[in-house]
This record gives sequence, C-alpha cells and structure tokens, in this order.
Amino acid sequence: MATVELRFSALPEHVRTARLVAAAVARRAGVDESVLDEVRLAVGEACSRAVGLHRRSGIDDAVRVTLVEQEKRFLIEVGDGVPGTAGTENGSSRAIDGASGEDAAEAAMGLAVISGLVDDLDIGSDENGGVVRMSWPVAVHPVLP
Repeated sequence: MATVELRFSALPEHVRTARLVAAAVARRAGVDESVLDEVRLAVGEACSRAVGLHRRSGIDDAVRVTLVEQEKRFLIEVGDGVPGTAGTENGSSRAIDGASGEDAAEAAMGLAVISGLVDDLDIGSDENGGVVRMSWPVAVHPVLP
C-alpha cells in the first residue's frame, strides 16, 4: 500500500498542482483512464473548497492531500485546518452556515460537483479540521508467473 502526502499553502494557484499530482498517482495506482478526469476535477473542487475555507477563516495552516493506493481502491483525502467543517446528514458543510450568502452558495456548489463526480464520498473531520474522503476502484493487475 503506497501513500503520497502533499501539503500546500492555501493559495488558489496551488490547486492545479494538486490536481496534476492526484491524476498522476491515480494513473500509477491503476485507476481506469476513463475516470482520471473525474479524479482531477474532484480533487480540484475539494482543494478549492479547502483553500476558500482557509482564506475566509484566516487559517495559515497548509491544505493536506493524502493519496493512498490500496489493494482494490484508490483513496484521496483533502483536509483543511478549519474546525467545524465536517459534513452534516444532508452532505452540506457546517462552514456553509456561518458563511455569507455568496460564500455559502459557492461551498454548496463545490460539494454538489464533488458528489456528482465521486461514487464513494465522505465529508467528515479529524483532529485537524474537515476532511473530504473520495475513492475510486483500481484495475486488478494480473499476477504474472
């Protein structure tokens, strides 16, 4: 099981790098080529959401991206350092409640886009803040003699 960790300053220009790294690692992990655009877009949305949360909350911590190659799944976690950004039962973020109307609409739209791209999605939290967990199936590699 291979893991790649990426941390970047909460600046919009770093989101593109996170998308490119995620797509490259997903390809290496065996995610089907037809799904790589979805991986790239979902990671971009999740990272953009984290960057926005950091900037609105005045958080200087890095955005965290963890890419994990498992036996049958490829898992990506995008973490922010903003307390209280865990998902609620309807999949929206508590951070939306405290945001201005425009910010709340943007955050809700980002989560809606992610949920349309990812079948296996969990919006939760850990000790550092909110975490968006996404995973995709990987192709079974034949065992060579």
